[in-house]
Amino acid sequence: MKTQILTGELRKPNGHFSQATTIEASGKLVFISGMTARRPDGSIAGIGDVVTQTRQVCENLSAAVKAAGGSLDDICRVDVYVRNIEHFDRIHDVRREFFKAPLPASTMVEVSKLVSPEYLIEISAIAVLPNA
Repeated sequence: MKTQILTGELRKPNGHFSQATTIEASGKLVFISGMTARRPDGSIAGIGDVVTQTRQVCENLSAAVKAAGGSLDDICRVDVYVRNIEHFDRIHDVRREFFKAPLPASTMVEVSKLVSPEYLIEISAIAVLPNA
């Protein structure tokens, strides 16, 4: 079972994530490559729209973890790469639609470029699936 760690010795998260996440290490680890706003047909969702792109990225994360036998609830950590850190609040608003407590640990950084100039966000993740 995933557990969200919160301590008064650290500042309360200013977004939709945990300070830390613990999980018993028995199970299957799933390392999800950086997901972008590319749809299954190869087109890019929401060019110029970080909300639409974030939603597509989260749907892609969901599809990847589902293919491994899990769900978004099994994701313990996400690494978020954005072209504009000023989109922080809008990105977290979308994350609230997809990630429920206990929340994954998270890092978000602004980068100058992603693989395609149309991408505004990319998220990689680590999930731990319970033993069947």
